[in-house]
Amino acid sequence: MGKPVNSRSQKQTSAAASTIASDGPGADAAPPAPGPVDKAMEVLAALAGSGAPHRLADLARHTGLAKPTVHRLLRALAATGYAEPATGGSYRPGPRLLGLAASVLADDAALRRVSPVLDELRERTGLFASYAVRDDRTVIHLDVRAPAQGLGLDLRPGFCEPVTAGAAGLALLAALPAEESEPLSTGPDGAPADEATHAALAAAARDGYVFDGTDTWLDRRALAAPVRDATGHAVGALVLTGVAFTLDDAAAQLYGPMVRSAAAAVSASLAAMPGVRLGLVAGPERPTSGTGGNGRRGSTDGVGRAGEKR
Repeated sequence: MGKPVNSRSQKQTSAAASTIASDGPGADAAPPAPGPVDKAMEVLAALAGSGAPHRLADLARHTGLAKPTVHRLLRALAATGYAEPATGGSYRPGPRLLGLAASVLADDAALRRVSPVLDELRERTGLFASYAVRDDRTVIHLDVRAPAQGLGLDLRPGFCEPVTAGAAGLALLAALPAEESEPLSTGPDGAPADEATHAALAAAARDGYVFDGTDTWLDRRALAAPVRDATGHAVGALVLTGVAFTLDDAAAQLYGPMVRSAAAAVSASLAAMPGVRLGLVAGPERPTSGTGGNGRRGSTDGVGRAGEKR
């Protein structure tokens, strides 16, 4: 079975990404200041977070931007339908933002194939079943099926976590060549990955899935297996998430092969599809404000538009 992870730097933040500098000229130069588009995207990302409607002060704190800047951007977003004023001066996602998200997700063939698989995994295990992709050093859960009993876990579509924080990210890292996964598995201070992380990646590559038996944020356990396209490239991961008494070592030994087989079935269905779908992976890094692992980055790696190779 997949080897549990016993110790690992969990709280990797977007600030850690900026500590990894190249060896070329200008490696010590300060990163460029975020431009207007970067700031607008940060506000949109915060606006789409859980707990809406959001107060101006909360959005400013979450993005690291000044209140006047956030207020100006919110007014512009509201004028175009991407934000909507709520009570007490707060804001929530607007109809155009909701429609945009719904349209993209509903139109993607990969998610249509994943959807019934997630339903089956949830029914068979009684755990959270989700589909996650990687955006540089962040893992994003795009589709989440919650069990009847929520298990006290707040896992919902759009939930983000650092790539080394759990099974989903480790499964995706293990599917990468070593020269690509090594820089992404560093700690918050840029230190090389510890022995536990290396052991987890090796076990995932060997077993086809990874079981993260310790999550220091919550009493959470997760198990994941990569989904691949026709070229063998990992474009996402199927993830089971529970708590210690619902996903212990014995349960992981039972569910691990189940998730691996489910991921293989989805991979087989994707093999007939051209290009990579919703596999948001490493691209050029750009600085983002500290968001506790919720920062968005970069572009796609080897992917332009959906299904189009660069």
